[in-house]
Amino acid sequence: MDKIKLIWDFRGSTDLQVATHYTKHIVEFLEEKNIKFFDVGGQSISEFHQLAFAIINKEDVNLVKNALKPHRALIVKF
Repeated sequence: MDKIKLIWDFRGSTDLQVATHYTKHIVEFLEEKNIKFFDVGGQSISEFHQLAFAIINKEDVNLVKNALKPHRALIVKF
């Protein structure tokens, strides 16, 4: 089954801690809704672009998308 990587971009932020902190809220939501996740984390793309991400099953995308409004998504093979 395909997995989806949901991504929340934080542009202009020089601090990876902003994205990392947001991952805590993502995990809380996923656990509250009993949504299985495969990875959640933060990543620094450049000095002014940080991101938070979550990898979940394709079947759960709409629930997360409607509630947490990710900026983009990618299909990943796990």
